[in-house]
Amino acid sequence: MSKITTELLLERAVPRSTRLRKIETLNLSKLQLKTGDLDPRLFSRLRHLQKLDLSDNLLDKFPNSLTLPDLRVLNCNNNKLEDVTALKQFPLLEELTYENNVYLTLNDDYKVIFLLQNLRRLNGKDITKLANHVRCVNSRKLTSKVTAHWEKFFRDQLPEKHTAEQVKSIKKKFLKSVQTNVVYGPSSLSEFTRWRVKMIAEEFLAHSLGLELNSDTEPEEKTDENEEESTESPREAAEDVAQVVHIYDPLVTVTPRKRKRNHSKSSPGSKRSKTQSNTEEEAAPNPRKSKPLHFLQCHSKGNSREDFKTQLWSCVFEPVLDSGARKDPIVSSSRTVATCGGESVCLIDCETGTVLKKYKVATEEFFSVAWTTLTMEISDSRKKAHNILAAAGRRGIVKLIHVAADFCYGEIKAHKKPIATVCFSPTQETHLFTASYDKRIALWDIGIPDCDYNFKASQLLVLETASVPLRIALVPTCPEQYLLAGCEDGCFAWNIKLDKGQKSRPFEAIFQFPDEESVTTSHRVDGLAFLNDDVVVSKSSKPGCIYLWSWSRSFDAKGKGCQRTMSAVILAELEWSTTDMSYLTLSTCPAREYVFCGDEKGSVWMYNLSSYTTAWSSAKGKRSERRISPTQILKWPELRVNGEQPPEILVNNVVADPAFTYLVVLTSVNITAIWKKS
Repeated sequence: MSKITTELLLERAVPRSTRLRKIETLNLSKLQLKTGDLDPRLFSRLRHLQKLDLSDNLLDKFPNSLTLPDLRVLNCNNNKLEDVTALKQFPLLEELTYENNVYLTLNDDYKVIFLLQNLRRLNGKDITKLANHVRCVNSRKLTSKVTAHWEKFFRDQLPEKHTAEQVKSIKKKFLKSVQTNVVYGPSSLSEFTRWRVKMIAEEFLAHSLGLELNSDTEPEEKTDENEEESTESPREAAEDVAQVVHIYDPLVTVTPRKRKRNHSKSSPGSKRSKTQSNTEEEAAPNPRKSKPLHFLQCHSKGNSREDFKTQLWSCVFEPVLDSGARKDPIVSSSRTVATCGGESVCLIDCETGTVLKKYKVATEEFFSVAWTTLTMEISDSRKKAHNILAAAGRRGIVKLIHVAADFCYGEIKAHKKPIATVCFSPTQETHLFTASYDKRIALWDIGIPDCDYNFKASQLLVLETASVPLRIALVPTCPEQYLLAGCEDGCFAWNIKLDKGQKSRPFEAIFQFPDEESVTTSHRVDGLAFLNDDVVVSKSSKPGCIYLWSWSRSFDAKGKGCQRTMSAVILAELEWSTTDMSYLTLSTCPAREYVFCGDEKGSVWMYNLSSYTTAWSSAKGKRSERRISPTQILKWPELRVNGEQPPEILVNNVVADPAFTYLVVLTSVNITAIWKKS
């Protein structure tokens, strides 16, 4: 029997009512309601309902026919919603909130903004400007790309006199191709882009070419509601990546000439829209040529060899167990690297290209991985050091994997929203930081599992952020006292010392950076790492520039009070791509004094800064007047997979091992590339 009755609706009306058709405001919060409790026949009698509160329930979706023609305000906070497209049945909706629904992402925000043309506020924020972009600019750009894709690749394939079977075949091929190859906006919105591209493509076929809309639409892939975890053997993992990838052109290591900035305005698209090349002339190739060792496609959804959509986000080299407590970074890493993206985490031998292990969770999308070494009790009170891998992502859950045992021994439900990044303390092996889309950075003690894998995790600290934290870094000279974070709206620092007593803390400092002719604190910082004990490398939303700045000269530890504004003392700027695409992150190799950053064309920009660091370490070290050009740019080679070229390739992340023997590149098209230094 449904929990909702006529009597309950009348009682929960605000104010109480005697007739359903007179109710304008209704509070159905905190009733443990599930989707099946929303009876369309009963709700259809609420003809004049304008405000509905369904917060703090157990709803996973909306029925498609609630028939609330006058609904203007809807609150769905703290449910289990997995999809928002059914909300299109409320066309007059003006205000919508669905915070703390762990399965909803930024892609769902964009979907609902497009579907509800009258929506003005989403999750408490005015979306007027964003809505105009989503409904007009984004749609116009995608329509143009879809049309161009048809004209270039498919128009001539359809005969003037065509049969129904030919129409069905060409439509199926076109829809598959256009969703794979039309790319626009940030990679974090790839799901929304594919959703809109499919919609636009179907409308294009129906209206421009007279092909029947949705006549043979393929059913959407659905994920089993029950979480499926699996750890694959090396043989099974190898079978997953038996994808043939041919290199038609060898990789050329190039030394770029001086480049000039392109000052033309880019189109008013998304932050990750593609911009034109900023080079006045092509870089001169170095006579010495080299090739990457391996191209791997090991994160495919459902092990599909056709998957060029899965985004790869994070990689980190496994520490060597006998490295003397990680004192020497050169010998503290093996040739094994952990990578994550989509539903899986992989362990790869960089020398052989073998996928040693693969861990999958069918309902997850992994964004970050991190290693730690724990001394665990094995038997008879004997202890042994083991490497533990933490992996986290969209579901806000940290998975703890004992790699040698091929076993995920536990999980921590760390946040109600996705986790953007994780990292372990270099001095406290059980201390794990998790940065989430809930605008919090949490410090956890994950504990040490016993011989039966029983463990106890506890939250030690919560750092409140003003916006979503994207990258975090502990200050090398005082990793137990200060943490730095690059966020959607700036670069912040916190005091994380545990003896202060205060468990929840605001940020202690926000840093100002140059912005055209002034300075600003408000900018997205999507790349952050330390080059050495003092030099910070950060990448912001300012196109074509990576900053190097001094932590010690920028942060005033003697100042009093929280939330102080401090000017970053800039040491130098690195010349980089002028793209306005976000989330192409950077990394460093401190032992070799290198900085790496990928771009929107599949290239890797490498900077050897060893000749600059001595001068910067001086108290009187001056800022380099000119931007520092890359030492090398590794160009992405022409690839063909089963005879076809992959779509546009973005380098989401690039990481070197501490000895700079291997370079691992993660892309937006489910390809991991591994280079070896000659």
